[in-house]
Amino acid sequence: MTTRPIQFPLDRRSERTDAAARLERLGAEACDDDDLLALLLGTGVAARRTARRLIERFGTLADVMRADPVELRVAGLPATTTPRLAAVLELGRRVARQPHHGPWLVRTPGDAAEPLIDVMGSLEREELRVLLLDTKNVVVAERTVYRGNLAGSSVRVGEVYRDAVRRCAAAVVVAHNHPSGDPSPSGEDLRITAELAEAGRLLDIELLDHLVIGRGRWTSLRAIGAIGQEAATMR
Repeated sequence: MTTRPIQFPLDRRSERTDAAARLERLGAEACDDDDLLALLLGTGVAARRTARRLIERFGTLADVMRADPVELRVAGLPATTTPRLAAVLELGRRVARQPHHGPWLVRTPGDAAEPLIDVMGSLEREELRVLLLDTKNVVVAERTVYRGNLAGSSVRVGEVYRDAVRRCAAAVVVAHNHPSGDPSPSGEDLRITAELAEAGRLLDIELLDHLVIGRGRWTSLRAIGAIGQEAATMR
């Protein structure tokens, strides 16, 4: 006669992870990277194992959050979960930009650069972003125009100003990163800045600044006179 193991009723409480209990009791700061990522992925031991595997594959939690959806799926993450990670990252960006729950007001180069530096300064590939501002210098939208290698020939002035024209923006701030971490502007950066400034004059959309973002540092091309006006305060 054969015997089968006795199947006890599943205790759903056992599916709660230690991370969830720690978060409720001590707060999110008491959770490690594996715990926090696991809480985004699901419940139970499987989510924790998936979180650990992703961090080991990509290197750090920040690298996981910056990974392309295709890379995450290749690593074993369900396609339905990747939008959740993208949404969490974007929420973090928006909270960082509005520490006082007010509008993103740009009066100095630092006002534009500081909210961008944490995210753009750690990117492994170049990105070019455009901030659209209204007549009161409040950022009304942010657009990523290019990703990848920003060779001068690939940056089209029309693409940079396209959304600004559509949204009737009064001004723009352009920002791109140097993956090397050094925010020193190149000759190509200066040339592109001059072209963007001239195009802005023709379109009646002022180029307030072109920021070069490095690792923990940034350079304002307006501040060094590349836009034709050295000023600590914009407009």
